[in-house]
Amino acid sequence: MTTDRPVTLAAVAGAHGVTGEVRLKLFGEGVARLKRYRAFNANGAGGSLTVSSLRDDAKGGAIARFAEVTTRNAAEALRGTALTVPRSSLPTLAEGEYYHADLIGLPCVSTTGEALGTCVAIDNFGAGDVIEIERPAADGKPVQRFMVPMRLESVPEWNAERLVIDAAFVE
Repeated sequence: MTTDRPVTLAAVAGAHGVTGEVRLKLFGEGVARLKRYRAFNANGAGGSLTVSSLRDDAKGGAIARFAEVTTRNAAEALRGTALTVPRSSLPTLAEGEYYHADLIGLPCVSTTGEALGTCVAIDNFGAGDVIEIERPAADGKPVQRFMVPMRLESVPEWNAERLVIDAAFVE
């Protein structure tokens, strides 16, 4: 699956220092992976931001300098800005691997063919990814959500069109 929808890799958490650097909250696998990108689409700030320097902050985030940002006020104005890249620019995955962005929004069905709802989130509490599925309101019941571990026994099949959930894991 290679579409050009934007994938958020980081967000500006605030200014760092007085010369225009920013603190970044990372949504990927760390600074080393983020360094492969020299520019980001700056959703919310309009246009793009060109990376001048990027370093680990030793707290799970990063410190970045963008060519277009030279003052603390300009850096502070970026707070909350999502830094995205086109999905097609992400590295190709091996068989069985997935990007969270590819799963979120997919319809989910059970192994018995029951429509379950939509994948709305993916969390990781330390033991692996857990997908969150939202069931639509039906028969007087409100919208409901349930979680399923993203493991072969509970999600035996997925592709660009849907996630198949083993019926034993359906709430």
